[in-house]
Parts: sequence; structure tokens; C-alpha cells
Amino acid sequence: MRCVFAGTPDTAVLSLRRLLDSEHVVDAVITRPDAPAGRGRALAPSPVAEVAAAAGIEVLKPASMRDPDVLERLRAIAPEVAPIVAYGGLVPASALAIPVHGWVNLHFSLLPRWRGAAPVQHAIWRGDEVTGASTFLLEEGLDTGPVLGSVIEEIAPDDTSGGLLARLAVIGADLLVDSLDLLASGAADPVAQAGEATYAPKLTVDDAHVRWDSPASAIDRQIRACTPAPGAWTLVAGERLGLGPVGRVDAGADGGGDVVLAPGEVRVGRRDVLVGTLTDPVRLGSVRPAGRREMDAADWARGLRGADAIVLGATPEAAE
Repeated sequence: MRCVFAGTPDTAVLSLRRLLDSEHVVDAVITRPDAPAGRGRALAPSPVAEVAAAAGIEVLKPASMRDPDVLERLRAIAPEVAPIVAYGGLVPASALAIPVHGWVNLHFSLLPRWRGAAPVQHAIWRGDEVTGASTFLLEEGLDTGPVLGSVIEEIAPDDTSGGLLARLAVIGADLLVDSLDLLASGAADPVAQAGEATYAPKLTVDDAHVRWDSPASAIDRQIRACTPAPGAWTLVAGERLGLGPVGRVDAGADGGGDVVLAPGEVRVGRRDVLVGTLTDPVRLGSVRPAGRREMDAADWARGLRGADAIVLGATPEAAE
């Protein structure tokens, strides 16, 4: 089928490449406008725009899909279908009506669980054991359309949102092309979503603030869900400290289970740094002090004065 593909980040690149290698034809790509990137914050095209341009495909970069010029161009192209992956903008009814077979959205969850912008992050944070990818026909509602297909992926105990999303992008790309194949052959059988819907709004910097008076299991999931973005963090004497994934230290095991620490209390060992939680301590992995590079927590702690007196999450006044 003749397609117009919509997508923006690296997550969508695999789907575009898989589509370009298929029997379907990509006539144009719609992506978000160029955005500041890198240290110089110069405007740069999206990853999807770069791949499309290298393939000689027309690239449209509207500020809004409601742009009359973009709608006119879509009508002129007259695509049979419009696959969409992590585009990052709303598709109005005026655009939804253009492709004969509609817009096929690849979403990284098993719908109707985790509708919204951050399904992978919420699946990890809430302790789901499995997730997956779904293709569905886009409607005006938030991820409400009938499902064309889905694939299941287990969530590993050490998965970060970045690692899990990378795997889902691979299996999702194949699912997307398979769904388009079914539509082209007339064998597609869209099924209405069934079951209780849950929602996954975009995580904010405030969401990524670790509170040490939570159970170790919850802190572990929160940090992994926020890795790499928006990036988990805590306070050290009022300054922000970025946090990479932590190691669990169960009672009576792993060389630290006999340590009793109050929430946020730090114990610096020769090779590790333990932090107290509401339950068992956790072992810090990598950290990123304000204005510095990422480093191993033990290296960071060795450079601090009175490291054993530090309480993570405390302001300077609270630490006195």
C-alpha cells in the first residue's frame, strides 16, 4: 500500500526502516519540527526526518497537523494508509479521514492498559510482569481505537524504560508491517478494546524525585522507570544528585542485609554505597553530581567529607 509515515524519535526509526524494506511504499513522512539539540542547542531535524531525507522521501514538518497546507498536501498524496509511531502530536479528524484504510498507530503497551505518552515507564514503575506492543486504528480519543494486533514482551527485573523500549521498538516494527499486510489483503479483523483502561501520562522531573521513605522495591522500579528520561534524582545538602539504577540488598544477603539504615541514611563501604529506605537498603549504582559527569557511587562518596553523615533527600537545614 502507499503510505504516509508519521513519527519523530529514534523509537520510530526502526518502524520506518522496516517499512522501507517492505512491499509498501512510503510517499512522504510527517515529523515534528526541528528542535534544539546537543551542547550548542542548535536546531536539528528529528531522527525520523534524517532517515527519510537520506532515503529521498519528502519530509513534512508542521507545527500542527491542523496546518491547512499539510492537510492539502496529504489530500494530494492520497495515501491508502498512514502508519504512525511516537509522532508526538495530535492527529485531527480532518487528517484522520484522508487515508482510505485510516491511521495505524503502533503503541508500546497491551491496550487498553497504559494508554498515553509513557506506557513503558508506567509498566515498569507499577511492577507489571509483562507488557508488549499493539497496533490499532487511530481515533480522536486517547488510544481508544480497535486493535489490529499485539505482541507480548516480558519485563525483566533489571529493565530500564530505555532498554525495554528498545526491545519493543524492534518487535513493534515487525508487528506494524504485519498489520499493514493484513489491511492490504483484506484479512484484518480490528477488535474493540476490552477490559479496564489505565493511563500513562508523561513523567515529569518531579515524578523522578526519589523519596527514600518508600519501600526499596518501589524505589528500584521508580529509578528504572525514569532511566534514561526524565532521570531519577535526589538531594544532597540541597543540591541535586542524578541516580542510575540501584541494586537491591535483601535482609541477610548480598553482604549488606545486616545493615539497618534510616530512610536516606548513607553507609559508605570500600566498594559500595548503601542507602536506607522504608524497608531494606539499596546499593547505589552510578550517580551524577550537579555540574559533573556520571560516575560510580563509590568514587563519588570517596570525594565527600563526612560521607557517613550524609542523608540523601535532606536540605542543608535538615542535615544540621
